[in-house]
Amino acid sequence: MKKTLLTAATLLALGLAAQANAHESHACADEACTLQALYGGSGDSGAGIATAATSFGTWGFDTAGMDTSVAPGTDFFAYASGTWAKNTGIPADMSSYGAFRALRDLSEVRVRALVEGYALGDPATGGDTARIAAVYQGFMDEATIEKLGAAPLQPVLERVREADSHLALARLMAARDTFNTTLFGLSVADDQRDPDHYTLYMSQSGLGLGDREMYLRENFAPQRERYVAYIAQLLELAGWNDPKANAEAVMAFETKVAEAHWTRAESRDRDRTYNPVPFERFDAYAPGFPWAEYFKAAGVDQGRLAVVRQSTAVPKMAKIFAGTDVATLQAWQAFHAVDGAAPLLSSRFANAHFEFRDKFMSGQLEQRERWKRAVALVEGSLGEAVGREYVKLYFPADSKAKMDELVSNVKAAMGARLDTLEWMSPATKAEAHAKLKGFGLKIGHPETWRDYSGLRIANGDVVGNVLRSKQFEWDYRRARLGKEVDKGEWGMTPQTVNAYYNSVKNEIVFPAAILQPPFFDPKADPAVNYGGIGGVIGHEIIHGFDDQGRKSDGAGVLRDWWTAEDAAKFEAQAAKLGAQYEAFEFPQLPGLHINGRTAMGENIGDLGGLTIALEAYRRSLGGKPAPVIDGFTGEQRLFLGWAQVWRTLWRDDALRQQLVNGTHSPGHIRAFAPLRNIDAWYDAFGIKEGDPLYIAPEDRVRIW
Repeated sequence: MKKTLLTAATLLALGLAAQANAHESHACADEACTLQALYGGSGDSGAGIATAATSFGTWGFDTAGMDTSVAPGTDFFAYASGTWAKNTGIPADMSSYGAFRALRDLSEVRVRALVEGYALGDPATGGDTARIAAVYQGFMDEATIEKLGAAPLQPVLERVREADSHLALARLMAARDTFNTTLFGLSVADDQRDPDHYTLYMSQSGLGLGDREMYLRENFAPQRERYVAYIAQLLELAGWNDPKANAEAVMAFETKVAEAHWTRAESRDRDRTYNPVPFERFDAYAPGFPWAEYFKAAGVDQGRLAVVRQSTAVPKMAKIFAGTDVATLQAWQAFHAVDGAAPLLSSRFANAHFEFRDKFMSGQLEQRERWKRAVALVEGSLGEAVGREYVKLYFPADSKAKMDELVSNVKAAMGARLDTLEWMSPATKAEAHAKLKGFGLKIGHPETWRDYSGLRIANGDVVGNVLRSKQFEWDYRRARLGKEVDKGEWGMTPQTVNAYYNSVKNEIVFPAAILQPPFFDPKADPAVNYGGIGGVIGHEIIHGFDDQGRKSDGAGVLRDWWTAEDAAKFEAQAAKLGAQYEAFEFPQLPGLHINGRTAMGENIGDLGGLTIALEAYRRSLGGKPAPVIDGFTGEQRLFLGWAQVWRTLWRDDALRQQLVNGTHSPGHIRAFAPLRNIDAWYDAFGIKEGDPLYIAPEDRVRIW
């Protein structure tokens, strides 16, 4: 298939071809500054998201950020956001920047204002605010952390030294009150074949570089070389014997594990990743590992089985574990313990972690300010306790009402699209309609909040607080094994700038923090809202019908409800879409492309989501013509609204990480790639044959 080169305008926007032209800026430290950076003008200092939105253009779109010297059919990202990209620098403490990150900045500023208002008291009697204050202020006490040095790490390392056998190391791998790693990750979640109950899942793990490709592909040799040096550096900081030789041994061990791992694309296949194995069968299924002791140490031995996700990888990794000497396994655990704890320790540990993990691997120029890291620590430990207060201040009631209306309209549009699909048989359509009808919806925040009263937090004990939080969370999860699913539970906090679809609950979820410009503005032009949050709503709905979400029915049960003919037609169109995305080239990163199979669900979500958002917008007009605003038609504004939410700038190293480790296509690609398959986009902007983004009608992908 023809390769699609990104234009010079887009390369400039990405910070790839001319990154030096984009100034390095520092992130804002207060809400007024953050809002000014996000919306322009003076911003507001706490009036809530509706007031903040008034300065984002005049009708919800930043026309000043466009570059109209670029034709829409040449580079739609540059047309919609080229001037913004040229005038916006990636903050020095970030590896990428865009609409999502800007809203995350705003959320951080607001959370900071909340938590810094909490007085330090006795966490045992002062409730959640005292717990939050202890976690936040403990991390902010840099002088004490510096004075302690490596002392908080020593008990963790002593546990590694005491684990002087394969059995003891297996038990250590199962522990949650530690920073160690494991080959076999355990989690408790809704059972895909019995959605009313929780079950235990097991997934491949154990790689410090994240993905098997980093160990096996030739073009990642620099990353591997630097990783070995980093392992040796941390082992030396920890006082571990012979750090250089042990670093080489750890790398050799992880490389063997990487060879056993499934690819990310393989690990997405829900048919292949549901493999229940009774506990009593594990010794025969994957010999060489003390399974009974592992499950007991993890506290899940009251269960009956584990659903193994990568079925052929687990036996191979058990064999690798059995064939690896104890000294190497101890060094592997020691390194991961230091790596996990380093951000919480003195500067020599924290700086080493930053230099490799953030600067070298992702291109981030500066360490994030301490208060931002402290906010992240609080949210990781007591996220819903913060969220409970956040929504009182920053989630207006009318936002939920208008979101309910938008979701209803987009859902109705999806139903209408189902009726018109020529490639789908009546039998499959009936099942699809039943699934759509059963979609649940959660907006803003949970109805019932998490109870953190059992979490022991202590003033001044940063490392201990994190370890106890990890254990508290695991105890909360594992206690649910075999019990009925909590249908009201949320997978994100209200202050998270994101949204998701849960296939087992068959629901879409929109936290409060994403329900603000540029995604959603109650005062904006409806077309922009349909292109922004409407496209996101559609995207999440389509996740229920993407290449993996389509495998669950309306009750959330993993089963095949498709006719064989319909499934074949779907897969053929999905393959065409994957090929389109794989054709994009990144000249600064030769040999790297979007993995069409890994990103398939997200790419289908974008195409289908925007398609039904457009349908919903048309239906919302009630047969009346859309107004023309500033010379833009309604459909033009919708497509511009979509492009605006995917404004993204990248550093080269961060983009490399996204292409290798991410399941989403890079944001700047998402701004225009799905539009190339939507006929209305061609009509709206006069895109013609010969334009770089043009795709012939017969080659356009049409799924939902």
